Amino acid sequence: MAIHALAKDIISFSQSIFGADFIPLHRPVFEGNEKKYLLDCIDSNFVSSVGEKVVEFEGKVSAFTGAKYTVAMVNGTAALHVAIQLVGVEAGDEVISQALTFIATCNAISYTGAFPVFIDVDRDTMGMSPSALKAFLGTNAEKRNGRVFNKITGRRIGGCIPMHTFGFPCRVEEIASICSDWGIPLIEDAAESLGSYVGNRHTGTIGSVGILSFNGNKVITTGGGGMLITDDRNLAIRAKYITTTAKVAHPYEFVHDEIGYNYRMPNLNAALGCAQMERLEEFLAIKTKLAHQWATFIDETDVDFVKAIGGNQANHWLNAIVLDSLEDRNEFLEYTNSNGVMTRPIWKLMSELDMFKNCQNDGLINSIWLQDRVVNIPSSVPDGAMSKFGKRES
Repeated sequence: MAIHALAKDIISFSQSIFGADFIPLHRPVFEGNEKKYLLDCIDSNFVSSVGEKVVEFEGKVSAFTGAKYTVAMVNGTAALHVAIQLVGVEAGDEVISQALTFIATCNAISYTGAFPVFIDVDRDTMGMSPSALKAFLGTNAEKRNGRVFNKITGRRIGGCIPMHTFGFPCRVEEIASICSDWGIPLIEDAAESLGSYVGNRHTGTIGSVGILSFNGNKVITTGGGGMLITDDRNLAIRAKYITTTAKVAHPYEFVHDEIGYNYRMPNLNAALGCAQMERLEEFLAIKTKLAHQWATFIDETDVDFVKAIGGNQANHWLNAIVLDSLEDRNEFLEYTNSNGVMTRPIWKLMSELDMFKNCQNDGLINSIWLQDRVVNIPSSVPDGAMSKFGKRES
């Protein structure tokens, strides 16, 4: 199929689903108790980082994901920054990640004074490749006195951060096994994958610690917000302490015993999150149906529609297609966006940004291939859809 014809068909199909003059990539839906809970919060006078809604929101996310402990924060980047510190990464260390990711992953690594090392992804998941990770460590890493060092740079490898790209779970269980063999802490960047599962386990619960994002374009939103999730009680206590400015408990004195962060989520944002969590199952059901509609349509063309690999369940945050070339990608993006349908390319590789171009990588063959071909297509919950569908089928 000619790319121009494909773009026209995508536009027509998008209009048949969303029925709007301008169709965004992903918009929030506020059709529940959002206004009520916000007003309740305002009436309580607790609108900042202390309040009942923060605790309630953390409890709802814990119950949904199965994580024993949750710590709500101002955004996913802050949660990732704290997670990296919690596992012991220090300035001058290295953290293994993927070049095909959103900038927040590398920013959070940099906040600690550490250096990212980029490992290739698998084409089918768009997430870190366990075979690439194993090969990199086998060639470049060595153990010294119970710690892992990069033989090329001489730096300690302090952690590993794979990401579940667009909500599609990567092969994180295999990655976890490799990290365990080497003694490298695993942090899951599950910012995009609330509602995604690896088998029966929610993404973000397989590593030592995981993080979620509730940015305005995510499956549910708190406006701005993120969360650290873990089964480790000590890590959770530590996270809550350092994100509350490391303030020593006292009825009235202000004593802080280390450098902390003002990262806790405000009660207003949490109130929005509580209302959104009440509709999460419905959102996921609708997004699953939408993904099936897209898959049926795309399967009739000669391009690929990205799907979760066997045994995993995606939240279908952003649907994605894989075109044949960079030229096709650019033509498709130009035509659709010029005609009122928002589409976007996958991120520019972190290894191609000025800040990270000198970081070590393994060649990134699949990452480069995907960068030239992957495009996101409209993935919002359509207007009026909330009353049509029940809970998501497993």
